[in-house]
Amino acid sequence: MAPLLALVVPLAIASPIQQGWDHFYNLEYDQAIAAFERVIAASPAAPENYNYLAEAILYKELYRLGALESELLTGNNYFLRNEKIQPDPQQNARFLAALEKGRRLAEERLASNPNDADALYALGSSYGLRTNYDFSIQKAWRAAANDISLARKYHARVLQLAPGNYDAMLIQGVYDYAMGSLPWHVRLFSYLVGRSGDKNRGIRTIQLVSERGKLNRIDAEVLLLVIYRRERQPEKAIALLNPLIRAYPRNYLFRMEKAHMYSDLGNKEAALAELRELEKLAAGGNPGYANIPIEKVYYAEGDVEFWYNDLEASLAKMTRVTEYPDLDLHTGVLAWMRQGQLLDLMGRRKEAVQAYRKAIRFAPQTAAAQESRRYLSSPYTRER
Repeated sequence: MAPLLALVVPLAIASPIQQGWDHFYNLEYDQAIAAFERVIAASPAAPENYNYLAEAILYKELYRLGALESELLTGNNYFLRNEKIQPDPQQNARFLAALEKGRRLAEERLASNPNDADALYALGSSYGLRTNYDFSIQKAWRAAANDISLARKYHARVLQLAPGNYDAMLIQGVYDYAMGSLPWHVRLFSYLVGRSGDKNRGIRTIQLVSERGKLNRIDAEVLLLVIYRRERQPEKAIALLNPLIRAYPRNYLFRMEKAHMYSDLGNKEAALAELRELEKLAAGGNPGYANIPIEKVYYAEGDVEFWYNDLEASLAKMTRVTEYPDLDLHTGVLAWMRQGQLLDLMGRRKEAVQAYRKAIRFAPQTAAAQESRRYLSSPYTRER
């Protein structure tokens, strides 16, 4: 799990670990990976260092594939998304190798001292990362349930040894929220096989980690952003986003999320103002913004306009987005589906059907493609 950057330490004198996490939370994954590789070279026997490297590799792939904004920005169910994503085989192997190395080192230490709290924490974090991989890459729900149960077990032991270790509570919070958010029939099955959760308790635990944690404070805050979006609590999300944007000014996803939160609050102009500021930062070549995928910003603007019934402006944005080459699955399939919905609302049914078919062809296994299939036989309306 990622540690909180000591923000009062200038980067010029920060440790490689601090530098790595600063790059990580600013979406600079290559630099983060390089920093964590230096950390491993200096301390090759420390299992937690391999977890740091594995996390940076995993999130680099999730970012490349468009999965981070699908979780952070769209309100999709983080725990139950169905679409398959294909990681780069080489990066996938690097992630698994780093994870396995850290796990073996932790287990070797525990073989000689079963009460080594640091090794227990590292081992639990390894299984926590594996859970994230199971959910976000593999869509392997059974494996994810097993891995998060193991992560929870090892971090529970850490809490027995060190009751004030708030960082070790994060896995428990995620477990409770995930299991408590499952559909009722899945919850019933989970309960019958010995797994149950409590969504509200999970939220309270994650909030506690965000307030008192050291290693996992930022991770807890980002998780809360996802949760507050899903639970329709945009005011709480904005309160978290403002300090995150100040701490990690090169992370454009935080700014985009803030725009979405303003939109959810009913403030269209504030939402569009945030997104237009992003455009200016990109056009000005500001650090962290010169190479952002600007089509994602256009999509976000069009999405705000879509929900506020500015149909012509939204359609122009979505059309512009789909003209970009090499769109990631998330942005491309949603832009084509939105085009279809807009065209339906404008009474242009034949064109709408064509757009839905393009969405389905673009990413056939995604939830947006499944939704688009429904509109082939029945036009989209606001009531739907």
